[in-house]
Amino acid sequence: MSITPLMPVYPRCDVRPVRGEGCYLIGERGERYLDFASGIAVNLLGHGHPKLVKAIADQAATLMHTSNLYGMPLGEKLAQRLVDTTFADTVFFTNSGAEAVECAIKTARRYHYANGEAHRHKIISFDNAFHGRTLGTISATSQPKMRDGFEPLLPGFTVVPFNDLAAATAAVDDDTAGFLVETVQGEGGVTPATQEFLAGLRKLCDDQGLLLILDEVQCGYARTGTFFAHEQYGLTPDIMAVAKGIGAGFPLGACLATEEAAKGMVFGTHGSTYGGNPLAMAVGLTVLEEVLGDGFLDHVKAMGNRLRAALEQLIPNHDGMFVDVRGMGLMLGVKMHDDYDARNFVAHLRDHHGLLAVSAGQNVVRILPPLVIEESHIAECIEKLSAGARSFGEASAA
Repeated sequence: MSITPLMPVYPRCDVRPVRGEGCYLIGERGERYLDFASGIAVNLLGHGHPKLVKAIADQAATLMHTSNLYGMPLGEKLAQRLVDTTFADTVFFTNSGAEAVECAIKTARRYHYANGEAHRHKIISFDNAFHGRTLGTISATSQPKMRDGFEPLLPGFTVVPFNDLAAATAAVDDDTAGFLVETVQGEGGVTPATQEFLAGLRKLCDDQGLLLILDEVQCGYARTGTFFAHEQYGLTPDIMAVAKGIGAGFPLGACLATEEAAKGMVFGTHGSTYGGNPLAMAVGLTVLEEVLGDGFLDHVKAMGNRLRAALEQLIPNHDGMFVDVRGMGLMLGVKMHDDYDARNFVAHLRDHHGLLAVSAGQNVVRILPPLVIEESHIAECIEKLSAGARSFGEASAA
């Protein structure tokens, strides 16, 4: 038998973490890594956060799972907190970001069905987007690396260029249900939506009875310095998918919607065996308490500004390798010149300098630290990045 026991769908590297401490991961041999990937924007409280550990242990000893056929006191409490803090009137809890996006798509289509316009089913999405790996979510992307070999995909999706309001407007027809868009594209290169683009989509929806679905799975939950990234644009969606940071490492996601947008989601239209289980809800409440606690978002903004400034000061010292810094808050990317490969540089940083980052589309190194970092972590990151750039450049020249 040649296949591995773990299905070989990931190009796993030689880093084998067995323990985490704050902003660090520790491998099998005791090696330490500064974790500025944080599980791809997941571990926003770092590793081993005492309040989170206690919440999981206490709830696991009390009640881990019940069917959604029964009342869910913890789920009701978390949903109410989210409703009180966001645009939403109602919440459906999931286990992942892809599930949250699937729920968002179903909610949008069901809205028009409830209005007697079932033909309005088409979702307009955007180039370089990443919404998940289910058949539904890969149908909403145009990237061959996610689509190849899985056709026929689901109909009802049209993909147009990101940040191109004219193209989005031209794609609307009588069958359009709404737009699905990342407020900040993560996998696509840490590219924020422009103000004109996102505000234009909101106006199109208002004028033509469409729904604006935001995917804030990666950029939401304080990652950009506000609770959700769209707050910085002065607008709200009708439906929003969130995950990653919402559970700070525990599998959890959510689909948030206004009462109007969710009008079609009645008994029997959706469900999840594990979604909203008591253990996940206890985690979600603990994370939310921390994120909305005094000074947390201010800390993220301050650290984001400091990290961005440090990265921008780094670039002139390595301007033959790096182009610019992009992103918002603590969701940042460093664009590399085409002569270099961001994936290879990320591997070099990992293997030779003990710094964990993530590559993204458009040859970008993604910097996604835990939101609890301090200035000392930023200084260490910059030191490792600079040393890594020098040694990587020398190796590439040789």
